[in-house]
Amino acid sequence: MKLASKVKFTDKKIHKAFEELRNGNADERKMYDWLFRAFKDIEANAFCGMQIPTRLIPKVYLKKHNIKNLWKYNLPNAWRLLYSVENNRILVVSIILEWMNHKNYERRFNY
Repeated sequence: MKLASKVKFTDKKIHKAFEELRNGNADERKMYDWLFRAFKDIEANAFCGMQIPTRLIPKVYLKKHNIKNLWKYNLPNAWRLLYSVENNRILVVSIILEWMNHKNYERRFNY
């Protein structure tokens, strides 16, 4: 199923971190480009990532963001973008939670 959505950030801190990548060093600008492309993909189809089973959603996301679902979008170089999809009957919103390298992703999910 394909469903367009509007990409939002969980808070201003995450949005600011994304914007700061644009003016960073070469690696940070590359990450900005990867994330920008991911956001476009998610806007075109909120379900383009892989859904994380509910039982595996880290408690920190449930407590901090009160989410009901979690999706993972694989970025280059084993980085991960984590987001949640919400539907308020008028607009589908994909909420960006954070991005991290694979090592931190494994720690977050206790792999």
